[in-house]
Amino acid sequence: MSGRKRPTATIGLIIINIIVYLLMTIAGGSQAPGVLLKFGAKYGPLIAQGEWWRLFNPMFMHIGLQHIVLNMVTLYFIGMQIEEIFGKWRFVSLYLLSGIGGNIASFAFSPGLSAGASTSIFGLFGAFLMLGESFRQNAYIRATARQFLILVILNLGLGFTGIDIAGHLGGLAAGFLTAYVLEAPRLGKVPWHRRLSAFAALIIIYVILTVAGFKTY
Repeated sequence: MSGRKRPTATIGLIIINIIVYLLMTIAGGSQAPGVLLKFGAKYGPLIAQGEWWRLFNPMFMHIGLQHIVLNMVTLYFIGMQIEEIFGKWRFVSLYLLSGIGGNIASFAFSPGLSAGASTSIFGLFGAFLMLGESFRQNAYIRATARQFLILVILNLGLGFTGIDIAGHLGGLAAGFLTAYVLEAPRLGKVPWHRRLSAFAALIIIYVILTVAGFKTY
């Protein structure tokens, strides 16, 4: 994977996250519940009332300095690899659809207030797991996918306080399935029936989780 191009899409997403964080800080603090609600953090009862943007906005919001620093460092290192392999528009699509998928899962299972790019980042991990399954003959892809799998297991297994597990798992699953749908032409083709099955599974999961979320409230 030598000779990488500048990861402009990754850098662009990081800049957006930082700008939102600064705006939240100016507005009263990124950890203030009122500011989080104002900027569109995920909050189940309000989503159930029709505030759908709360499934989108949280992937660009962070609660505290440590939160954004950790996520942006992680986004940079995995983002530049995913962007190189999938291309810019596929990478951005993975980020957005994984974030939405993670927030839908959080809506269904975690009623509290939450925000963060972790849903999207876990989706990028999921995308790399898809690569490891589909292109296991590639030594670099296989080894990197194993490393990311271990990282995901450790992250979920340690169960840090305040972590939205439902959001992380939802993002992971959404990224894994979306990667099949988008495929990675720079590595090779994914059989059409796998792409179709992944697309159907993605839609079904989105619908089931959304319905489950509404039933919760």
